[in-house]
Order: sequence, then C-alpha cells, then structure tokens
Amino acid sequence: MATSVLITRHDKIGDFVVALPMFQCLKAARPDLKLVALVAKVNVSLARELDYIDEVIEYDPNDMSATLRAIKKANCSVSISAYIDNQLGFLLWRAGIPKRIAPATKVAQIWFNCRIKQRRSRVEKTEYQYNLDLLKALDERIDNPQISFPLFNFDPRKCDAAVRDFCNKNDLDMGLPIIGLHPGSGGSTDGNLTLEHYVRLAKALIERGGCQVVFTFGPDDRELVSGVEERLGEQVVIYQSVGSIYDFALLLSGFSIFVSTSTGTMHLAAGMNIRTLSFFGEVRVASPARWASVNQSEYQNNLSLSEGYPQKKYDDIEARLLDLVAAL
Repeated sequence: MATSVLITRHDKIGDFVVALPMFQCLKAARPDLKLVALVAKVNVSLARELDYIDEVIEYDPNDMSATLRAIKKANCSVSISAYIDNQLGFLLWRAGIPKRIAPATKVAQIWFNCRIKQRRSRVEKTEYQYNLDLLKALDERIDNPQISFPLFNFDPRKCDAAVRDFCNKNDLDMGLPIIGLHPGSGGSTDGNLTLEHYVRLAKALIERGGCQVVFTFGPDDRELVSGVEERLGEQVVIYQSVGSIYDFALLLSGFSIFVSTSTGTMHLAAGMNIRTLSFFGEVRVASPARWASVNQSEYQNNLSLSEGYPQKKYDDIEARLLDLVAAL
C-alpha cells in the first residue's frame, strides 16, 4: 500500500494549475497519503502554500542530479505524471519508483509501467478532467472526484492583507469592484484581443463607472505596459508582476472579474474562484473544451476568437463584460 505519492507537472503555470485538482481530490479521498509535488521553479512558491501538498521538489533541468537526490529522499512508491517527456521519464526510472503512472502518449511512455490510454487530442474532456482520471490507476475507489472551490485555499487574512496593501498604494476603494485586464499572453495562446480593444474595454468600464480598472502584466510585458500608459495615462492602475506567482494570486483574490486570454494568469485568477472572461483559439485542442479554467462553471465566460476577428465580436465582448459588471 502506497504511503507517499509523487505527482509531477514540470512545465508552465497554467499546466500546473490544471493539475492541482489531482492533489486536492487525492488528499480528500486518501488523507493517509503524503503527496509530493515535482514542479518547475516558477510554480514552487504556489505549491508550497497549498495545504493538500505536503512536500515540494523543484524540477531543475540544469541540475538533474540534485532533482534526482530530492526525489529519492522523498521515498515515494508511486508517481503520477500529468505530462511526460523523456527526461522526466528517465529521471523517475532512475529514482527507482516502483509504480509510475502516466498517459500512454509519446515515445516517453516507455519509462512508465502503468500507462493509461486517454487520447487527449480528441478533446473529449478538459485537461484537468483527464488529469483526474489518472487517479483511478492508483485507487479504483476514487470515482467522479469533486473539486472544492476556491482551488487555492490560502489563508484569508493573507489575501485580505495583500489586497488592502495594493489598494492603499494605488488609492483604490476596497468597497468598489476591481476589474482586471491582462493583455499579455506569453506566447501561449491562439486567441486574444488586440491591445487597442483592451484599451477600449477599459474606457467603456470607466465611462460606466461604479468599478475600478487594473491592468496586470507579466515581467516581460514592457511594450504592452508602455502602450497602455500612452493611451490611458492615470485613468487606470497598472500592475506589473515582479514577485512570485503566489504573491500575484493573493492580489487576484481581490478582483471581481478578470479578463484575459487563455494563459497562466487566467488560471491563477480562476484558482481564486473569481469570475473570468477568457479568450481561446478556435482550434479545438486550444479551445475551452480542452483548457477551461478550474473555477465554478457559472463564473466562467469562455469565448473563442479567430485571428483578425470581426468588429462585431469585440462589440459582443464589451457588452458581455458590462453585463457582468452590472450583475456584481
């Protein structure tokens, strides 16, 4: 009988967030298990703040020997991998983990001895549902697991302190809803609004009144920051994240609606179970049918956008956003 389980998702922010239901649901079903997470450096701070993860190991592609030592020290008898490649598979094999569960995909599956056929390219489920299905290979009694919201169960006092500090620094009223707009994509999306249309959304919100507009950006979005500053000046608050994604997620807990493309930041906002207005590509493998966020379904507003989408599409999005604000 397993006592410690290693769950791996060693890639980007959003990919890790949609793997978190595995940890949450497995811990709820089997509280006797010690759950160890193997994650990329960018996700370490977030993983360490979740009470359904007992231990966190950084996957360091530049020092695989240190990563291997940490995995061996964790002494896990089972691993579950939501995403695989040859380097990860070889690592887990060298670690001597007896049962290695993974999707039966790619050449890398040769390193795993419990392979689950899923055919994710058919997009019959969302990514997080495919991930949850892997738990059955560990314990068949885990059937139809239910996610608890918010996915990020942070200390409410820390959330409140982060939001209060942000509002004080930016002269925002905590009694008014904050609407977040995030134009950047990090190159990981097939559907997004133009910067001009994000600016138009901000102007529509300002004209409507009764809310506050905050533009958020990643550390590499300097050109987008300049573009918003030139067009809107001091009419909006601009926040460029320079800390950890845990710090960013704490701040997002104070937002009422978050507007963005399907990227890691969208998944962070959803992790706090706030309302999301999200843009996806039209190809099915990039659509919400595959990459829907992990917040309550009634809080999700998922829209597909083609490249060079028509003006009417933008008009519909603006109307949808204003309706969401009116319903707050």
